[in-house]
Amino acid sequence: MNLHAVRAIYGFEMSRTRRTLLQSIVSPVISTSLYFVVFGAAIGQRIPEIDGVSYGAFIVPGLIMLMLLTQSVSNASFGIYFPKFTGTIYEILSAPVSYFEVLLGYVGAAASKSIILGLIVLATAGLFVPLRIEHPVWMVTFLVLTAVTFSLLGFIIGVWADGFEKLQLVPLLIIMPLTFLGGTFYSLDALPPFWQYASLFNPVVYLVSGFRWSFYGVSDVSVAISFSTTLAFLALCIVVVWRIFATGYRLKT
Repeated sequence: MNLHAVRAIYGFEMSRTRRTLLQSIVSPVISTSLYFVVFGAAIGQRIPEIDGVSYGAFIVPGLIMLMLLTQSVSNASFGIYFPKFTGTIYEILSAPVSYFEVLLGYVGAAASKSIILGLIVLATAGLFVPLRIEHPVWMVTFLVLTAVTFSLLGFIIGVWADGFEKLQLVPLLIIMPLTFLGGTFYSLDALPPFWQYASLFNPVVYLVSGFRWSFYGVSDVSVAISFSTTLAFLALCIVVVWRIFATGYRLKT
């Protein structure tokens, strides 16, 4: 493996984050903190506990997952799209670097940024609401798996997009609504039976439910199903990325 090439791509992407610290780190943290203030402190005082957990603490895993999904997709999609836009992608493809090494550099950087943001938001949440993590190993596992999976999805979107508008199409019109409807701010038990059943077709439900279980030991669906669903989506993204590199879809033309 050409570790020098992987480090070069990874280092370049991480240095871009340092150059845009206000936009990449500060802005998402402030935005998520506002959710804690509004929903946790203001509205949460008027909502009873959910499964023995205060409402402010209950929404923390969902808000971290919301930020993790959107940032993973945005970071990875922009990371691969910008070389396409400037034409430097051809230099990477013509260099003695394998597709796996290119993928490792871009996706690894995007996932790293999202994980760092997730940990910062988690620490920030502790300033507003009382937190406990009953299963820390599972919490880290879900955090890393989700970051890697949606960074792969962002990589796919970045390859597919032929304009900056399309980079925001999927995060804003698909991922964001699915996250809000995926149990971020409520338990599925609070929904009518029909909507409880319909919510099971939302893949984000399993991510939020599994991540919340790692905090408080409560979940809307089985943690085994949540973990299996995450692995299945990860495998699907890997297959799509492999197909992209095998055919050169929107990379070589």
